[in-house]
Amino acid sequence: WRELEQRASGVARRLARSGVRAGDVVALLLPNTWGFVAALWGGLALGATVAPLNPLLAGEERERILDHLRPRAIVDAAPETETAELAPVDPPAAPAIILYTSGSTGQPKGAVLSHAALAAANESWAGPVMGLTRGDRVLAALPLAHSFGLNGALLAPLLAGAAVVLQERFSPEETPRAIARHRATVFPGVATMFARILESPALVAADLSSLRLAVSGAAPCPWTLASEWRRRTGVRIVRGYGMTELFRPISYLAAEAADHPDSIGRAVPGVELRVVEDELWIRTPAAMDGYLRAPEETAAVLADGWFKTGVLATISPDGYVSIVGRKRELILRGGYSVVPGEVEATLLGHPAVAEAAVIGIAHAELGEEVSAFVTLRAGARAEAEELIAFCRARLAGYKYPRRVSIVTELPRSPTGKILKARLRD
Repeated sequence: WRELEQRASGVARRLARSGVRAGDVVALLLPNTWGFVAALWGGLALGATVAPLNPLLAGEERERILDHLRPRAIVDAAPETETAELAPVDPPAAPAIILYTSGSTGQPKGAVLSHAALAAANESWAGPVMGLTRGDRVLAALPLAHSFGLNGALLAPLLAGAAVVLQERFSPEETPRAIARHRATVFPGVATMFARILESPALVAADLSSLRLAVSGAAPCPWTLASEWRRRTGVRIVRGYGMTELFRPISYLAAEAADHPDSIGRAVPGVELRVVEDELWIRTPAAMDGYLRAPEETAAVLADGWFKTGVLATISPDGYVSIVGRKRELILRGGYSVVPGEVEATLLGHPAVAEAAVIGIAHAELGEEVSAFVTLRAGARAEAEELIAFCRARLAGYKYPRRVSIVTELPRSPTGKILKARLRD
């Protein structure tokens, strides 16, 4: 802890010497190494607003974000190991973090988050969601430049006094070995990580006995995957729902024993939920202040403290939330509305299907037609016609896909979200 504090103070001093002052924006383009942690901590200690960006961004995408961000400084190399003492400062009025939404299309959208929002989010992560203690070791294989990794795998563990094990990049072979080698107790990951570990031969020899909890986020974790993971590893996956703009407002909790297959959990303490015309609205102290230099986009999603998620959802009498789909993903076929999530859930019911993504494609007569993309389980076989027939027997005539494409993988963002725009292209 002492060394981390000194290295962060060293970064703060170097940034100050280069002209960075409290309130300036500092962009980070660093992998999951101690350099990222020191630069993040040092920028915040200086009172700067820190914008972590994925170092794997393509050149054009990176330049587009940097043009929009207009940072005072860019840290894209591991800082030198200079150490220094830095007097503690009160949280400045400037925002703490700017996070760019993953998988967005068109102009970049940077969610601006205050120090108060960052504190509220990580108190929730460290407390009710993960139940972290000083005895925990959290494996950080998620990209730290994204909301889930930044909070669930780094800041919340540090807030709780836990140790963080940094893994520069996830590997289905090396990650289980890292859990065993470092005796990690908590493993935050996305659904694709859990699925790839289950498919890896390395799991058979892996010693995961130190793990007490796995945590999913960023993209939905199907109940079938969570159940198979628990059956084969003995470790529960705590599922939940969040987004860059809100952190994690809905979740199962570490101390809860119950899991409901079709639900993503309930509002965490301090969060309010409502459904307005089938759309889920959320009010949380961890919400963003708005999108950077985008007042119209901000006004479209924030109203009187409520964030309009664009998600179609239901809330049970006891508060459990089930997501049906996204408003903007609704497929309008011949005057009927088709929710992609319902079709995807049906496809996932086929024993050969590992993943499914459903989109609408242009159709001259119907407006849109239902089209599906699937990946198959290791060693499984299925033909497109078989999967179409499987859906036709279980869905209304206007819902089942007329086209199914079997692919080796689905395009994803760094946090595991399926990029449906690329499928449409």
